[in-house]
Amino acid sequence: MSSPPEHRSDASSTPPGSSAAGAVSSRDLARTAHPPVDRRTFAVAAGVVVLFLLVGAVWPEQLQSGADAVLEVVVGDFGWAFVLGATGFVVLALVLAFSRFGRIRLGRDEDRPEHSRASWIAMMFSAGMGIGLMFYGVTEPVTHLMTVPQNDAAPGSQAAAREAVNYSLFHWGLHPWAIYAVVGLALAYSSYRKERVGGFSAAFAPLLRGRRGRGAARVIDVFAIFATLFGSAVSLGLGAAQMNGGLTEVFGVPNSTTVKATIIAVLTVCFVVSAVSGIERGIKWLSNTNMVLALLLLLFLFVVGPTVFVLNLVPASLGNYLTALPTMSFRTGAFGGTDWLSGWTLFYWAWWVSWTPFVGAFLAKISKGRTVREFVVGVMLVPTAVSLLWFSVLGGAAIDLQRRFVAGTGGADIAGIADQESQMFTFLQQFPWAGATSVLVVVLVAIFFVSGADASSIVMGSLSSYGVDEPRRWVVAVWGGLMGLVAIVLFFAGGLEALQDITIIAAAPFLVIMALMCVALVKDLLRDPRITTRERRHGDRRDPRVTAVDHEWESPLPVEGPPTPPAPGARPSR
Repeated sequence: MSSPPEHRSDASSTPPGSSAAGAVSSRDLARTAHPPVDRRTFAVAAGVVVLFLLVGAVWPEQLQSGADAVLEVVVGDFGWAFVLGATGFVVLALVLAFSRFGRIRLGRDEDRPEHSRASWIAMMFSAGMGIGLMFYGVTEPVTHLMTVPQNDAAPGSQAAAREAVNYSLFHWGLHPWAIYAVVGLALAYSSYRKERVGGFSAAFAPLLRGRRGRGAARVIDVFAIFATLFGSAVSLGLGAAQMNGGLTEVFGVPNSTTVKATIIAVLTVCFVVSAVSGIERGIKWLSNTNMVLALLLLLFLFVVGPTVFVLNLVPASLGNYLTALPTMSFRTGAFGGTDWLSGWTLFYWAWWVSWTPFVGAFLAKISKGRTVREFVVGVMLVPTAVSLLWFSVLGGAAIDLQRRFVAGTGGADIAGIADQESQMFTFLQQFPWAGATSVLVVVLVAIFFVSGADASSIVMGSLSSYGVDEPRRWVVAVWGGLMGLVAIVLFFAGGLEALQDITIIAAAPFLVIMALMCVALVKDLLRDPRITTRERRHGDRRDPRVTAVDHEWESPLPVEGPPTPPAPGARPSR
């Protein structure tokens, strides 16, 4: 999304931040064969990950016990921070959208969106679907049905069903997309309104100054890499587990950790090759095809499933969700239920926080020229609507089957399946063409696996390369390989539970970084000309209050050797 620092033909005579006839444009530099690499950021981040892998490979039991101890502290002492943080992001996003800040454009005043509204919504729909919805679309509602979140209803009852749908929408609705929205908004404003370079950490320019600011920017990028890597590792683990469940159901393949690790290894090779080969058109085609196949699966299950029940469920679920939203938003473990919260709500909030560098950058990149109000409303409402339909069709049908089983009138005991990765396929067995739909789910998960991990590898490469759009291929390959290895090591250390635990731990410090990003964004917005000037009817046309450099380097960029990292908020010359 952001551009790299510029290399100049005469660094000694051209001060940073000024124009030069011989300067190479940042976009051209990003596409050269040798884009810059932030060696310090890369070395620190990769070194810590390699050390983590060695500990996990040599002492897996000690890694798991250590993670359990840290998790107990994070959940017990700081679980409230995740709860308040996620709800705070929802409030902030809505305030920015429906206040005077909503008129601010993500770009210059004369800029207009690069994508049509239909294309923009379609791309957000693509971002809203993934391995998580495939894995939890059936599993989460039936699990909550039989293990009631607030323990205030009989398992399998109508009240339990209502609560199961409420919490499924809570975990996949407004809260996660508000988390993405505030990060995407900060990145889009920094990149397109303020025209800063430097990648993810450039959005913190109002808070970073001088040489210490450069060091802090590196720390931010390192933590962003950790969050992205461990959050993506969870997705890889879920995808491998569900593919193993499908292969077991259809072809009788053993369901074991070794098979899951093999699946991760094979698909890691696939997405690393994809990421470094530049076959963007092929991946884009596969992603679009995946969206179509997912919609076809949704439509098929709507037709062959309990159609009337689902039609009744959609409006009822929306109303119940909005009614229960305040209570769910502020629920902590003060009165018990800490284990349930850490296994579900806190895990989800940590997972979404860990994905913000990737999803936020994606949302920012496709939203140049839109207003703050349009961005927030679109990002929060469109994916929430997708989640509502997804859980109403799949979750509603699964709840109907489970409740009929409890009542002794048929159905299926989906929640009784010990392996969560097999519950989707047990569900599909209750409908026609079960073999075909099971294969379809395996294919969907595999493509989501490859395309999502492909993008995550490039994002981590960008974070360790001053924010360039196209980092060096070897950097992308290293991050892709490390991501696959982390997922494999955690599977052997403790399976899906270990993946979830590490995600919560890795996301905890990044929650603080997100809070600071929100402070930086608000400071930027308060100084925006649309706010400080009563009336602006024309474009800013290089208005100094919009495009002023936040901070300049004290010394020029070197002619040779590794490039000096750009100052937080520095503006590229033209």
